[in-house]
Parts: sequence; C-alpha cells; structure tokens
Amino acid sequence: MKRWSIIGVLFALLSIVPSARADVLVLVHGYLSSAATWESSGITSQLEQNQWYRAGILLTGPSGVQMMPSARLAITPHPEPANKVYLAELPSTAPLGIQADHLQAMLRFVNSRHPKEKIILVGHSVGGVVARLVLVRAQIPNAAALITIASPHLGTPLAETALDATSDIWPVEVIKDIFAGDGYQTLKYSRGLYIDIVRPWPGSLLYWLNSQPHPPLKYVSVVRTQPFVLWGDLLVPGNSQDMNQVPPLAGKSTLYSTASGHALNPGDAPLLLQILKSL
Repeated sequence: MKRWSIIGVLFALLSIVPSARADVLVLVHGYLSSAATWESSGITSQLEQNQWYRAGILLTGPSGVQMMPSARLAITPHPEPANKVYLAELPSTAPLGIQADHLQAMLRFVNSRHPKEKIILVGHSVGGVVARLVLVRAQIPNAAALITIASPHLGTPLAETALDATSDIWPVEVIKDIFAGDGYQTLKYSRGLYIDIVRPWPGSLLYWLNSQPHPPLKYVSVVRTQPFVLWGDLLVPGNSQDMNQVPPLAGKSTLYSTASGHALNPGDAPLLLQILKSL
C-alpha cells in the first residue's frame, strides 16, 4: 500500500513540473536588404552557437507562404524541443502595408507549425516598423515580444529628402533617369515606402499606427549612437528609434543603446542574446 502511495505522489509531482519549451525567433530585415543580411552580418551563426537553431527562410508566393531551407542550416542534429530562428524575406522597397501583408502571412504560417511556442519578433530598421504594424492590426497567436534595432518609429527626415529628390517634372525627371542611373530608379520605386516613413503627420500611416492601442507584449528598443550624432545614426534620429516615444508605448519599452552605425553588425548578436535571456 505504501509503495502505491509513493508512486502516486511521484506522478503528482511530475504532473506539475513544467514541460520543456522552445521559443521561435523571426528576424525581419530592413530597406534595400534581405534575409541574407542576418547571415552575412554573422548574427545567425552566433545565435546558433547559443542554441538558437536556423529553421529556414520564409517566402511568399502565388500558393502562399513557403519555407526555403537556409544554405547554412546546422548539419549536426539539435535537441528537441529547440529554439528556432526563421528569416523573413520581404519586398523591402514596397509600402509598409504590403510588407506587413507578407509578414502577417508568414507569422500565421510559423504559428501553425509551432502552435505552442512563443514567437519573438526582431526587426531591423524599417523591418521593426513593419513588425509593429502587423502586431497592431492583426491578432498574432503566441506573439510574446518585439525587439527593434534602429527602426524609424517616428519616421526619418531622409524619407522626405528622397521624396523631394524624386518629385521632378519633365524634362528634369528624364534627365535624371538618363544620368543618375540605377540609384535614382531605386528611389523612384521606393516612393510608396518613403511616404509611409516620413515624420508622422495627420493622415499618414505612422500617425495612425502611433495612435493605436498596442498588444500587451514585451517591447525592446535598440538605439544606435554614432560619433558626430548626439543620439541615433546618420539615417534615423535616436528618438525615432525609441518605442517609448510612441504614445501608447511610453514607458513600456526597455531601452538599449549601441555605439555603431545603422547597419546590422556582429556586435548585435551578443546584445540580442542578452535581451532574449531577459525576456
């Protein structure tokens, strides 16, 4: 009788021990970038060395979301359950709304594959704003945190400069098309995005987004600091990179600063790992 009582107690204790759990990280690139940026910067390699394993690259096509294996997927088997890293491939010159449509579909795909695991979003530059737009306008199951790196949450004056540079009338526009080359064409193709990331004004997308209720997630803002720039980098002012400056998120975003330029770099990986441990 005592033996069965002991076994019963053991089963009861086992039933209250939390089961092993893994998290899912979705990395979102910025303007004029791609999923490969997370690889070329060395970030995904460092993540994998710390038990965040590459799961694949997310793409959208006529048949919906597809997953392409990363060229650098770990050859050695990893434990299960394991933390996973997905790389989102977005049309980086498209307006915010179009990019958000793609990312929203990808997140629902990820959730269908991992319905019991937390989803943590990391967005670099414009990718951080795209991720925040998705979280505000759609119910993303299991979304737990948003980490943004050098993201223009309050827009950037450079978007206004780019719009001015591509607002020429004929024949100036024709002359620029001929002599300015591919760079000018890229600016023209990106006008829809620039309109979305100018400094907020009534009627603009950022103005609307920054006035909406935000889901009760954990928010983390990584702000760049550079020489000759008081706060921020050469592309995005520091206050724009800080989600605490967005009225619904005031006082809700943990703030980190890094002394580097706007682009992703290997130093972002240790900071990202530090942040992930704190979530």
